[in-house]
Amino acid sequence: MKEKFNKQNYQQMECINKKTWHISCSALNYLLKYVTFIKQSITALMRLCAKDIRGEVVMNQELEKKYGLLTAIAMVVGIVIGSGVFFKAEKVLVATGGNLPQGILAWFLGGLVMVVCAYNFAVLATRYEKVSGIVDYAETMVNSKYGYFFAWFMATIYFPAMTSVLAWVSARYFCVLLGWDIVGPQAMTIAGFFLVCSYVLNAISPRLAGKFQVTTTVIKLIPLAFMAVVGTIFGLKNGILVENFNTGVISQVQGNPLFTAVVGTSFAYEGWICATSINAELKDAKRNLPLALVIGTIFIVLVYMLYYVGLAGAIENKVMMEGGEAGAKIAFSTVFTQAGGTLLFVFVVISCLGTLNGLMLACTRGFYAMAARNEGPMPHIFNGVDKVTNMPTNSSAMGVLMASIWLTYFYGANLTQPWFGPFCFDSSELPIITIYAMYIPIFLMQLKKGTDLGVFNRYIAPTLGILASAFMVFAAIVSLGKAIVYYLILFAVVMCVGFLLKNFGHEKTVKKD
Repeated sequence: MKEKFNKQNYQQMECINKKTWHISCSALNYLLKYVTFIKQSITALMRLCAKDIRGEVVMNQELEKKYGLLTAIAMVVGIVIGSGVFFKAEKVLVATGGNLPQGILAWFLGGLVMVVCAYNFAVLATRYEKVSGIVDYAETMVNSKYGYFFAWFMATIYFPAMTSVLAWVSARYFCVLLGWDIVGPQAMTIAGFFLVCSYVLNAISPRLAGKFQVTTTVIKLIPLAFMAVVGTIFGLKNGILVENFNTGVISQVQGNPLFTAVVGTSFAYEGWICATSINAELKDAKRNLPLALVIGTIFIVLVYMLYYVGLAGAIENKVMMEGGEAGAKIAFSTVFTQAGGTLLFVFVVISCLGTLNGLMLACTRGFYAMAARNEGPMPHIFNGVDKVTNMPTNSSAMGVLMASIWLTYFYGANLTQPWFGPFCFDSSELPIITIYAMYIPIFLMQLKKGTDLGVFNRYIAPTLGILASAFMVFAAIVSLGKAIVYYLILFAVVMCVGFLLKNFGHEKTVKKD
């Protein structure tokens, strides 16, 4: 009886196992069919876009030359001036312990590094004109592989990291204006909204984005000019300016205060290189781009230093340091009354949005710069240019995706309890230090290959560029310490991914009908 029961039980279990196996196989078969269907659908969609059936996207089309000298200068000035001078003024003062003369020296040194590097690229801009400025120079002066890795770094780290920080800084000052928490859900929601708006503006109407850049550049100079002039006069009359100059250090600082302050200014001075990303879209680029780089950077240094002095005439250094993110608003309200200060602070928010617009303009072209050279992942996808808007559509979409990833990282690493352990660092500073290190090989090759240049442009200017770039790297090592090690690990991983994807999808080049 027991044996009969066991036999029946075994037969039933065997039957159940066969049915289970049959169902599993069927489910797996349907899953494979579903995956194949999705793959075929995505492939068909890509081919549909590539064939330009609706006349919307054309592959391998060159970008139209639509920007003039004014837009180029506005882009240099507009990208650099905007958030950093407001965002970092208080940080520079804290870094020096309230030592105003040392803070002014830090602003001067940071500006000098920018002007020297910009001048060297201005020299290169008179000789080379291809697709994307800085990438062109890296490719021509060093080699095509270095140009590719420079383009990969710009597209995946530099442009999106800077753009994401600017989205948050714009939201930060908007929240300060309304009295909201700068790290709360309101700020992050607004940051995401600003990021998407700047993308849409650049993707749908690049000409309008260029006009917006010029307009916001003029607007952002209003609060800076007012504070530089009125703040200085205000400070001289009531004695605050002289007192701030003579006070010296009012709080203890660790490490080298000057180097820390110079690294702090790097974000405020950064962004000018983004102007070279519109090289292919600039009328008479060999003339206009060098002029824009030189005129724009020198103007920026003068404006920053005058603004910083004016700020010191508005309120005491101690008040500025303790004010934190609201320090700039306190200074404006003190000099121009509450209503006037609030109005000028609205201009500050607009200036931040102008900077965000300029960075997004560069960010949307990152993957196109690689695809136009038939390099990087799926160049047949990312070299598509919309016939109506004359924008690299797919590259733009990837650019805003990368910026969104870096915005998420910035929040998790800097604005809340650390999400990434030791890999939490300030993404507004460390990528900038990397790019200065990457300038050095270009300047070295300028010494070697610039045989048709004069003595100053071949030997003196690139030597100064090497020293300026090395100084920024050294200052970062001294002031940031271990954070650089973890950033370099992340940098190495991203560059390895770039190496693995260098030829990905090249065998799937789409044939136009």
